[in-house]
Amino acid sequence: AVPEASMVSRGVLVVCAVALVAVPALAFTPAPILSAPRGIRTRSSVGPVMAVKKKDSYKITSLPGDGIGPEIIEQAKLACQAVAKKQGFEISFEDALIGGAALDACNDPFPAETQKQMQASDSVLLAAIGGPKWDANPRNLRPETGLLKMRKELGLFANLRPAVVLPQLVDASTLKPEVVSGVDIMVVRELTGDVYFGEPKGITEKDGERFGFNNMCYKESEVRRIAKVAMDIAMKRGKKVCSVDKANVLDVSQLWRDVVIETAKDYPEVELTHQYVDNAAMQLIRYPKQFDVMVTGNIFGDILSDEASMLVGSLGMLPSASVGDPSGPGVFEPCHGSAPPLAGTDQANPLATILSAAMMFRYDLDRPEAADALEAAVSKVLDDGIFTKDLAKEGEKSIGCKQMGEEIVKRLA
Repeated sequence: AVPEASMVSRGVLVVCAVALVAVPALAFTPAPILSAPRGIRTRSSVGPVMAVKKKDSYKITSLPGDGIGPEIIEQAKLACQAVAKKQGFEISFEDALIGGAALDACNDPFPAETQKQMQASDSVLLAAIGGPKWDANPRNLRPETGLLKMRKELGLFANLRPAVVLPQLVDASTLKPEVVSGVDIMVVRELTGDVYFGEPKGITEKDGERFGFNNMCYKESEVRRIAKVAMDIAMKRGKKVCSVDKANVLDVSQLWRDVVIETAKDYPEVELTHQYVDNAAMQLIRYPKQFDVMVTGNIFGDILSDEASMLVGSLGMLPSASVGDPSGPGVFEPCHGSAPPLAGTDQANPLATILSAAMMFRYDLDRPEAADALEAAVSKVLDDGIFTKDLAKEGEKSIGCKQMGEEIVKRLA
């Protein structure tokens, strides 16, 4: 049985599903509430997230990270500079440390210098972090801890992961073409709450054996703001939202469902449905075209967004955006990992990073025409039958990371 606890704190209902052990009142620090824009950042007309006002030059923090990160982000930079030159504006990149590279350099997976640089930037482009080299480190000295800290410190509470099956890649999916053809899903994942951030947590001793515990916690304000993001996105798409939870067994999921239903009343044009997470995982494989926008919590979204990504056939094709507090930049990154075995082999696929840059132009820099150009260049490369190894059929010719970047730049000239 999973003990549960609920409490009222400062006038806001908090419900926590307490994994493994009931605990006293929680020392719970919520993610920052979406604040009013200030400075040069304003509400974007292209989506529910923030964007810098359109201007003549942009300063971007680039985070190469680990593994294949430096190789793929280099090609994304070249593509961004090519589209900027073509469209008459300037874009500059300044590298900073995060993840394993930061641990090696200064024993901190998210250095204060990196955070300061990011907050002074117009946007952030991140490649990938992590690798077996750091897996045995204490948890506070692992690359992934730096990623979680970055999201929390920058107020990045919403992760947007589109899963679009392109006609050129229908055969790349492990599912039948008739199942995946035409799939276009946006997974909206809450990013700064849930079991990854709930307190208390840890490993201790109980009854003579090791005992681990985490807490799945959400405030209603945290649920409401992510639900609004999902509804706003749905209004610009198919006007359908499926909220995913486990309300049949978790109190925290019941709160999630209740708040999503309340929020949906402000969006009468949006069709809201609900699925338990286990059913949603099955439905994504059985009939993925039923979904338009999916909204869910941090841990469920972590799993479901990776599952949705494989409908496309390769993680190397899928971008993502992490956004939230409009007073600071968003972070745009591919969905895939750092793939250490591929590092230095020129076999990595840079297209997800280039498409992440397109999302950066669209959602953070108020340059939708630049986003369109990058996406069109990727589509044209695929139309021309040019693939990296992960996309090519068995026996089919493939090219490397550097050449793929060059092919994209050619189509931006």
